[in-house]
Amino acid sequence: MTSPNAAPAVPDKLDGTVLKIASVVVLGAIMSILDVTVVSVALPTFATEFDSTYATVAWTMTGYTLALATVIPLTGWAADRFGTKRLYMTALILFVLGSVLCSFAWDITTLIGFRVLQGLGGGMLMPLGMTIMTRAAGPDRVGRVMAVLGIPMLLGPIGGPILGGWLIEAASWHWIFLINLPIGIVALAAAFIILPSDRPSPSESFDFLGMLLLSPGLALFLFGVSSIPEVGTVASARVLVSGAIGLMLIIAFVFHALRKDHPLIDLRLFKNRQLSVAVITTSLFIVAFMGAGLLFPSYFIQVGGHTTLAAGLLMAPQGIGAMLTMPVAGRLVDKIGPGKIVLTGLPLILIGLGVFTQVAGDSPAWLLMGALFVMGLGMGCTMMPLMTAAIVTLSNEQVARGSSLMNIVQQTAGSIGTAVMSVVLTNQLLDRGLDNQTVAMQHVPEVAAQQPPGAVDSILNAAADAFGNTFMVATVLIALTLIPAFLLPRKKTVNPALEAEDVPQIMMH
Repeated sequence: MTSPNAAPAVPDKLDGTVLKIASVVVLGAIMSILDVTVVSVALPTFATEFDSTYATVAWTMTGYTLALATVIPLTGWAADRFGTKRLYMTALILFVLGSVLCSFAWDITTLIGFRVLQGLGGGMLMPLGMTIMTRAAGPDRVGRVMAVLGIPMLLGPIGGPILGGWLIEAASWHWIFLINLPIGIVALAAAFIILPSDRPSPSESFDFLGMLLLSPGLALFLFGVSSIPEVGTVASARVLVSGAIGLMLIIAFVFHALRKDHPLIDLRLFKNRQLSVAVITTSLFIVAFMGAGLLFPSYFIQVGGHTTLAAGLLMAPQGIGAMLTMPVAGRLVDKIGPGKIVLTGLPLILIGLGVFTQVAGDSPAWLLMGALFVMGLGMGCTMMPLMTAAIVTLSNEQVARGSSLMNIVQQTAGSIGTAVMSVVLTNQLLDRGLDNQTVAMQHVPEVAAQQPPGAVDSILNAAADAFGNTFMVATVLIALTLIPAFLLPRKKTVNPALEAEDVPQIMMH
């Protein structure tokens, strides 16, 4: 047990030192997460500027995601080898450099390439931030740490579409990338001054074979999955060949990792029952929640006829709801365990999503904003408690690997959710003789004026019905998430691996 002399070093609240470290980590995470949602509203602008199809410009987001998935497996080893502070500053430099290069892109190909470079930096920021924060706070305050790290996840969906829409309208698309330069310089200076220097522990040899199997495997698998909306079918050579090769490489990595002493990603962590349950619950939740989240702005713009800026503002209640519950959930999860919190959050998300399954062409904005607010309340009780459930039982040496594992799960599930919901919506629209462009054009006065009486309302109601059916798929997936969530612990978790460790030593590690 921890000695009485060590107890004061772990106050119940997050102290000033931890909060300073948190400010650095949150700055980097905000840039990384905000960048995804900022770019999402710029896709139509890219299509016009570079004379490209929507499917082509979508790779500015997909390329970024693939880079994230490729680099995350390396982060755990690199953190041990080079130290978290040095690696975090390197990731910031890569991200800011990629951002500046994106603003100078001269065609869509170079923009996608520079987005990949940006993603290589962005992919390391979140798992490194989790590792730095968890080590600084100690095991008894992981829930509150996760609540702090949840701030960027809230600001992304709220601020991203609003900021992106405003920058494009007030200046130009270049500024959605250039905005990262001043923020990145501040984050870099703060990281240099505030982050504690840690001693690298390069005792483990680098798993080159694991890297050659897992990183390309993840990239190819996600490339195949992400190609489904563009080619319109799973039965495409591009989808099947890349997906199958990627899956085979991932399976080969599993066999390799289970035999190797120090693999790139330690799959033996799955022997930890609580982590395994948290991973399964998180995977189902992210597929549904992220997939549905992609469609909310599309519904507001294409069916509701709102501008990108207005759509961003309509999404704000979701983030506000999460901001109310996430700090409370972070405190409670350290005291009563994650199970009760997650089982409170998931039904709230079900209620909110249930409203969207009934959308029509003229659904009132106040009703949908209310539904998003309720979903936000649930999200604040779900996302970070699940991360806490996975991380809290790990030893200090396992935290970096566990963080990398959970981030890979999130990125992969998010990509699958986005692809699944995009395919379902596309097929729902095609069944009604519609596509996204036809629906959006109904809000152009010149086009609407040429339609016979009632035709515009009929088209918008049919499109709303397609969206509603797609939201129903997400709702069913959230309901299924309740099954593994019932297996999460419903009392405070005691970590036997850390029980006998001296917490001040953990904080200095």
